[in-house]
Amino acid sequence: MKIRIIKVLSHIFFVSAFLALPYIFAPTGFPSFEEMQKNAHERTNLLSYLLMLAFFYFNYYVLIPNYYFAKKYFRYITIVLGFFCLLILFIHQLDRKPGILKPYPDRPPKVMRMEKPPGAFENSQTMFLFLVGVVVSLALRINDLLKKAEQEKLHTELSYLKAQINPHFLFNTLNSIYSLAIEKSDRTADAVVMLSSLMRYVIRDASESLVPLDKEIEYIQNYVSLQKLRLDDTVFINFQVSGSITSQKIAPLILISFIENAFKYGVNPEQKSLIEISIILENEMLDMRVLNNKVRFSSQEADYSGGIGLENTRTRLNFIYPSRHSLMILDNADNFTVDLKLNLA
Repeated sequence: MKIRIIKVLSHIFFVSAFLALPYIFAPTGFPSFEEMQKNAHERTNLLSYLLMLAFFYFNYYVLIPNYYFAKKYFRYITIVLGFFCLLILFIHQLDRKPGILKPYPDRPPKVMRMEKPPGAFENSQTMFLFLVGVVVSLALRINDLLKKAEQEKLHTELSYLKAQINPHFLFNTLNSIYSLAIEKSDRTADAVVMLSSLMRYVIRDASESLVPLDKEIEYIQNYVSLQKLRLDDTVFINFQVSGSITSQKIAPLILISFIENAFKYGVNPEQKSLIEISIILENEMLDMRVLNNKVRFSSQEADYSGGIGLENTRTRLNFIYPSRHSLMILDNADNFTVDLKLNLA
């Protein structure tokens, strides 16, 4: 809703600025309503600008999608040139006036000269602005198409992320829950609830472009709790959340890849492992730090960069928070650290 209001206001500003353009640098400034009624040339000038605006939006919303993007280039060019010629004829007809005869000051009164009809400069300027409008509307439409394609790509990648919930994690978690059930442990019901909440969030809530921050953190807490349940005492996990979480919103599943990466490459049953996760919120600034010890893997599994998961998250961060985040990844010999700062305002 907020984005839609901003878009409407930007269009109003653009239309107002365009209509005011011929008067900004004019020596007489903006004409009054009475002057507009009396001066036929001013009315012609305003009407020509209104026609150019009408064609701009007609080109943007109708011609470009139906002809240019449909690769009907000949029809598109023909229609644009047709409107261009019609505009020339229209202004020419409105501005066609008999020459005004005025005497030269240094000659006898009988010697007369023909003064150039008014509005010639304005007409050429109008033609130039028409061509600029065609180019700008085409550029904006192509830019919108590229953004839409990027959004669809990110939506597809997000769907892939949902489907990519580590099957090994789910399998091992279900095994752990099964073991607790056999032992008739009191933690069985809690484990089932956590797993259910995790799946419900991913499948249902994460379909939105933004979600409440407290839900995203609850999802992470459930994920970490299930990892603790699955790993038991083989890894020490230090997970902390601090700060005031009120009405902030965040892109769904934007943080989890860094945490999944820590559990993927920082856990080995044969070695002592440490994973530290801290999420700090101050006003609208979120600071997340994830650290994991590097444990020994075979040469095929030694890529700590995280592969597709982290690359996908980098892409989403650059698109959703282009100038509102900083991401530092330190890959040392003994540990792997991620430091993400995210402005949620």
